[in-house]
Formats: sequence, C-alpha cells, structure tokens
Amino acid sequence: MAGGEVSAPRVPERRTQRPVVGRPRPGSGGHSRGRRPPAGGRGRTVRLGAPRPRLRLVALALTVVMGVFVVRLLQVQAVDASAYASKAAVNRWVTHDVTADRGTITDRSGVALATTVDAYDITADPYLFTPAQAKAKDAPLQAAELLAPIVGGDATTIARQLATPGSRYQILARQQSPQAWNQISDLKKALAAKAVKQPGADVLAGVFSEPHTKRVYPGGDLAAGVLGFVNSKGAGGGGLESMLDKQLAGKNGKIRYAQSNGRQVPTAGVQEHPAVPGSDVELTLDRDIQWAAQSAISAQVKKSRADRGYVTVMDNRTGEVLAMADAPGFDPGDLAHADADALGNAAMQDAYEPGSVSKLMSMAAIIDTGTATPTTRVTVPGTLPRADRVFHDDVDHGTWYLTLNGVLAKSSNIGTIEATGQLGRTQAEANQVLYSYLKKFGIGDPTGIGFPGETPGILAKPQDWNASQQYTIPFGQGLSLNALQATSVYATIANGGVRVAPSLIRGVTGPDGRFVPAAPPKQTRVVSAQTAKTLSQMLESVVGSEQGTGINARIDGYRVAGKTGTANRVDPKTGTYRGYTASFMGFAPADNPRVTVSCVIQNPTKGSYYGGSICGPVFKQVMEFALKTLQVPPSGAPAPKLPIEFDPSQPAVPATPPTGTKAR
Repeated sequence: MAGGEVSAPRVPERRTQRPVVGRPRPGSGGHSRGRRPPAGGRGRTVRLGAPRPRLRLVALALTVVMGVFVVRLLQVQAVDASAYASKAAVNRWVTHDVTADRGTITDRSGVALATTVDAYDITADPYLFTPAQAKAKDAPLQAAELLAPIVGGDATTIARQLATPGSRYQILARQQSPQAWNQISDLKKALAAKAVKQPGADVLAGVFSEPHTKRVYPGGDLAAGVLGFVNSKGAGGGGLESMLDKQLAGKNGKIRYAQSNGRQVPTAGVQEHPAVPGSDVELTLDRDIQWAAQSAISAQVKKSRADRGYVTVMDNRTGEVLAMADAPGFDPGDLAHADADALGNAAMQDAYEPGSVSKLMSMAAIIDTGTATPTTRVTVPGTLPRADRVFHDDVDHGTWYLTLNGVLAKSSNIGTIEATGQLGRTQAEANQVLYSYLKKFGIGDPTGIGFPGETPGILAKPQDWNASQQYTIPFGQGLSLNALQATSVYATIANGGVRVAPSLIRGVTGPDGRFVPAAPPKQTRVVSAQTAKTLSQMLESVVGSEQGTGINARIDGYRVAGKTGTANRVDPKTGTYRGYTASFMGFAPADNPRVTVSCVIQNPTKGSYYGGSICGPVFKQVMEFALKTLQVPPSGAPAPKLPIEFDPSQPAVPATPPTGTKAR
C-alpha cells in the first residue's frame, strides 16, 4: 500500500431479510418462514419424506387389527361357542300365563262373600344366583335373608331354592300382596344402584314377580262351609268354589316377551292373548241371617261342648236357603290354621239318624191316607214289646191316654209305633206305605243342589227292613239323612204340602255383564193342602201346649210350629251308638208360614242333651232375627187348641177325616 497507509478490513454490509411467506421460489435458496440461512454460505433446501414407508406402516397396523378381530371371531364362534351360547341363554323369549280374575260370590243383596284382589307370585331364576352371574359366592343366602321377612318364608328354604342346580324357575312365595312386591322392588333398585360401585352387591337381580290374584273372604269364617275354599294354585278346593270352579275361574291368557338378564326388553314387543274373567255368582244366602245363625250355633256348641252343630234357614215358598251355618267353622282365607275336621259343610255332608223330628213324616202318612185324625185316641203303655226288643219313651210312665196330636206333642215313640202300624192291614203293608211317603219327602235321594260331598242319606227298601227297623224307622231311628233334607221336610209342610227343591244359587253374571237367573226349582206335591194345614196345627201343639216338648221355641207375637228330636247317635269312628243327636225344626208364622229353621247339635257332653232344651233356644234366636230381617208381620189370629189327652171313661166321638185325605 502506498504512502504507508493501512486500509481497514472490509466489513460486509448487513441487510435486513424479510420473512418469506409461503414456500421459497425455485432456485432462490431462500428459507421459508423467515429462517436465516446458514452463516457464511448458501441456504439448504428441506425436502418432504417419501409416502411409501408411511403407507406400508398404516397397512401393517390395519392388518394387525383385522387379525385380532379374526382371531376373536374364531374364538367366539368355534373355540368357545358352547360357553357363549350358555351365556346368551340369559337373553331369551319367555311365555307366562295370565291368570283370569276369578268371579265374585255374593249374597242375595250383592254383598261380596268371596272376591279376588291383585297379588303376586314371587319367582326367581337360580341361574342368576350362581357365582359367575351374581359375582358373589353366597348370593342365594344373602337374597334369602332379605326376602324371608317380607314374604313370610324360611330363609334356609328360600336359599335352597335359589341354589337349585340346573333350574331356571322357582316359585319362592305365592299370592303376595302388592305391598310386599313393592318392598322387594325397592330393595332391587337400591341394590342395583349399589352394584355400580361394588360388583356382587345386586343379589336380588334374579328375583321377579308374576301378576296373580288372591282369593279373599271379607266375612272371615262366615258361610265358609257353603263357600268352600281355593287351593294354592287358585282352583276350587271345596264347597261352591269347587262345584262352580269352571264358571268362577274364567279362562287364562298368555303373554310372551323378551327378557335380558331377567328384565323385560321394552323395545322387543309383547305378544298377548287376554284372559277372560270368571262369572260372578249370586247366592240365595242372606248375609245378616247367616251371621245370626252362625253366632247362635257356635255359642251353643261351645256351651254344650258338642262335636259340632248346624243351623239351616229356608224360605219355604221358594226353597231358597237363606242361611247354612256350621260350628266349629274355619277361615277359608287362612287354611294353614284350620282344623281339618272342620273343612266342609256338615249340614249337607253329615248323615245322621234324625230321631223324633222324623215323626212328622209318619204323621203325614197317617193323616194323608185318612188312617187317623189329630183327635184319634191312642192308648200308650209304658213299654211295648216288638220283634226282638222292648221299646220305651224318653221318660218312664204308666199308661198314657193320648190323642194322635198328643202323641206328636209329647213325642211318644210307643204311640208312633202303634199309630203307623195302622197304615196297612199287615205290618209289611204298613211299612210299604210309610216308605212311599219318606221317599216323596226326598229321604234317601240327593237334594238336587249338587253340592260336593253331599250325602243322600240312607233309606233301605221296606223288604230289607229288619225286625227292629220296621218299628224304629217310624220314630226316626234306622234311617239317616242330612240336615238340609230334614229342613226341607218341614218347609214342605209349611208350603202347603208342596216340596220345593232347595237351592243355593239365584243366578250368574257372565263376563259380558248379563245376569242369568237360576232355573226354577222342581216342585212336587207330597201331601194335600188340608193335610199340611192339619199337621201345622199339630206342630203348634208341640210348642204352644204346656205338655209339649218345644216350649223353649216360643216367640212373642208369632205362632210357631215345630218339633223336637233327641236321637241315639251313631259314632262315625266306631259305628256304634254313643251319645245323642239333639234337634229342633219348625216354621213361623204358623198361620202364614214364611221361614223354616232347623238346628242340629251332635254329641253334646255338658248339660242337657235334649233337643227342646239346647236346640229350642237356638231356633228361637235365629227365627226371631230372620222374621225381623224379612219384616214378616206378627200372627193375626190365636192358635187352635187341639186336645193332647183323652178321658178313657168317656166314649170316643167318631171323627170325620179332613177334606182332601186319601182313604186306605
């Protein structure tokens, strides 16, 4: 350098570089996004990666995923097919019966005596209580301890049902109330919510309900012998519930739906065939009169410490049974605590020897054939040897001088034997005549009601009567009947000699709401109207005369016709005579009969055993109540006074047979 100058080094000019938006121009060597090129040289170009490796990576990932799906599908459909099929069985279509509502049984006024309310059968699927499904080892026991207090069952028994191997259906409790099922439902919901946080807590998931019905009897034991009961399956098991089961039961329907894990799938739809409800049945019974009869007989049976007793009340004009009460009884709604010996209707199912109440039929034969009149004289010795035995009356006495009316009023066995012996020229002929009248009164034949277990009684043909029977049958020993048959005998006389077949059913209301009355009862003339009137007056002597045996049956303001009975009783266990059958039967008002009442007490062991003493008061109590309930006016004229005895020192006055009697 000249002049000795030293030149300074050249500093490159600094430039401000703008950021380049977008991609660099080709060949510019610039940088995108304002990046500074490397110092001291030219800029470097960034190139995108090749797409093929990436595609290969994605394809490989998809292949792996599809492979997993294929392997899983093979496992489900081939390797573990049976296991998964078993699990799928939890989700299936199920079919249940829809129980028809059982018809209501009412009294003649429409008051329910037997009706049906909603109920539920509590069921379970034991498969859902297995450890694998319930996620708990002791699920059956846990569930049983929760259910037992609600359904009133035994926890051990319920746990055993829930653990039944191979079972898919168990009934844990029948006919539970809606309140009980609501309580179980609340528990199920609470446990299901808890199971979300604590697996295995929902031990009631496999418990379900089936809508059902329950038979209830609002009156408890009222008319239980007539109504009967239904069994655990809801079918009639006795009485009218059994007799009319097809009409009352209706026709069950069916419902089919899908369930999953024991729960109905609402979106799967429902197939249903509706049930047809049963018919309602209206009885001839009057609830109030039934209550009075049941109260009276129950109190007397208890007081007399008797085996049993029954009271029957009939409307003698129509044959309708207004009451039929047994004691001891039972509550058809609580059979678990019922006495097995009390289940039934003793008034129709007990065959017993009636004793002196049967003398009415003997007198009917005598009067109706014109053999004698109420004033015909009958000399009654203290004893009477006949066949292989000696007959007595209920009290020891010397010779009695009685009219035929007196024989009935004082209930003389000997007098009855002597009077019926005049029915024919020979004893065999007399037996045949008496037998024909007994049959016309319905003895030895069913009443026609068709009640389950009804006995027709026993009446042998006269040629089969042994030496004793031809003399005992006239006063009610050696034949048997049921209490309804006996009541019908007295109702026949009260109805002017026409027997109206007894009935218990007034009509039926079908599912369509139409009421169909029962068919008219069969009517049969047994004796003439005049004979019936004469017999009615003779029966009044039994109650109205101071010498009669039925003074305890008198009712103020009403004329009462009736007859006492005290018979030797056949012990059903030994087949021998032991104890007594006490009875009283009659009707009122005697001048215009409306109601017939009978009372029978079997084997009274405390106090009196005479029919007039223990059944007379029961008759009076029930008859008074019935007359008031039916608003029957009092008698309008005093009773005629027929003679009981005659003076043997006075000559007999020939009597003219009553109009309408038949000569022998």
